[in-house]
Amino acid sequence: MNNTELSRMIEAEHPYRGKALFELCDRVPHDEDAATKVAMLSRLPSLRRARLFDRVSLAWSAIIALLAAETDHARAEAYAAFAALDPAEQQDMLDYLEVGAIEEAHPRIT
Repeated sequence: MNNTELSRMIEAEHPYRGKALFELCDRVPHDEDAATKVAMLSRLPSLRRARLFDRVSLAWSAIIALLAAETDHARAEAYAAFAALDPAEQQDMLDYLEVGAIEEAHPRIT
């Protein structure tokens, strides 16, 4: 599937939206369009509510994937997506990432 098809699946809350998001996230390090779409999708209320575990939502996993890509474009998109979170959620995410500011976060995805 291409980026647009994956994005549409996620927006439509398809039962496999998590898998589609992870596929799109895998493309982020080498595909600026994927990074842009992942950042946009992280703002969806449905992804903010969907929990992977504990406090970690699908939206957080999208932002973490953007940070982990370590490209200028992906990190800029991550900062903008993070800024779109409400202040309490921002603080929770910073606590989870164990950093004082989002710019300090350099997560690794294995």
